[in-house]
Amino acid sequence: MEVIYSKACGVDVHKRFIIAVICDSSSANPKYIRKRFSTFNNQLVAFKNWLIDNDCQNVCMESTGKYYVPVYNALEGFISNVVVANPKWVRAIKGEKDDNKDAKWIADLFKLGLVKSSYIPAKDIRILREFTRYQYKLINARSSEKNRFQNALTVGNCKIDMVFSDVFGKSASSIVNLILSNDAYTSEDILSKVDRRCKASHEDILSAVEGISLDTHQKARIEIVKNHMNYVDSLLSEIQKHIDVMVAGYENYIQLLCTIPGIDRKSAIIIISEIGIDMSQWSSHYKLVSWAGLAPGCNESAGKKKSVKISRAGVYLKPCLVQVAYVAVKDKDCDYYANKFNRISKRRGKKRAIIAIARKILVAIYHMLKTGEVFNPSDMADKETSQKKRIEYIKNNFKNAYNQLMRTELSSEEILAFLSTKSTDSLPRE
Repeated sequence: MEVIYSKACGVDVHKRFIIAVICDSSSANPKYIRKRFSTFNNQLVAFKNWLIDNDCQNVCMESTGKYYVPVYNALEGFISNVVVANPKWVRAIKGEKDDNKDAKWIADLFKLGLVKSSYIPAKDIRILREFTRYQYKLINARSSEKNRFQNALTVGNCKIDMVFSDVFGKSASSIVNLILSNDAYTSEDILSKVDRRCKASHEDILSAVEGISLDTHQKARIEIVKNHMNYVDSLLSEIQKHIDVMVAGYENYIQLLCTIPGIDRKSAIIIISEIGIDMSQWSSHYKLVSWAGLAPGCNESAGKKKSVKISRAGVYLKPCLVQVAYVAVKDKDCDYYANKFNRISKRRGKKRAIIAIARKILVAIYHMLKTGEVFNPSDMADKETSQKKRIEYIKNNFKNAYNQLMRTELSSEEILAFLSTKSTDSLPRE
């Protein structure tokens, strides 16, 4: 096999140390240089200097959790070609595995160009990604606390969730605060907390909360859960402020993605934090869709397809795109994705159809970020705005032709061709 990199380094990364092996294939007999470094920052700097002294600008390591990140940070900007590979591409042969052999095996595979590189975005995108993922975790934690709050009310015989659609709304929150207080209250006090726009009847409200008796410790637990929710809300507000500052330079890309049905500012920021804005990282949109875990699986044998399940990749990107897809198929202003969803769901079911719509949205994102064009798919059929229908309408209503031409987006050649008509007799008739 042809040697792609005459001098390549394979790195076996661990929590406390790394083992690096440089393979020099410039001569007939390859030479190997091995050295061990600690994962302390000063030792990683020494590792970088060791590579530079040996004139090695091609480094490959496997993505072992977060342990590879400090090594990558130390090499970024100093080593031209740093590849972080999926462990399945550099897995050693069974029975021939130890730390030294692993690093040598990685170097041998890498010098032949057999190792695929994982997507590592720029540093500012990586920092933004850390914030958006932490925001996602906090939102999940807040949802869990809301469930605990509602369960605590149910255990205390408070059926307020059966009356109000939102337990955390204005009226319901006021009533819960009144119940948790140690002050005595009457039915009039409860009804005074209900907003005048509330649709629930006063009789149902009183039936849900009247006569309940919460223990002191039960009230304390509900207050603790409530305080935790408020604390998480304050953290989310602080995180959002930092995110707004970091995405200031990407406003044009955010506005561009917002032209796609179903995508709002928040989802656009999440998408940019996950895939960045440089689409040259992927050779085609097929690679991006596969990386996001939205491509159909390929498991075929003897001409029979065993399974087409999607992979588990895209842990943060995939849920965001699925939520966007659900919104897009219900968009009343643009029925482009709704028509595709209805057509696919008849054959494959609604769950597979939603995944298909999420995939189509990601393909549109890829091409939009690559070309800078707004959302305008070529297969979008809108009868009222299609050019052919507009021309037919003008020809069938020759008396109002001038006004229609002023309001219609026709090309100059079409306008001149139409105005060259000398009489209504020359126009096509139905």
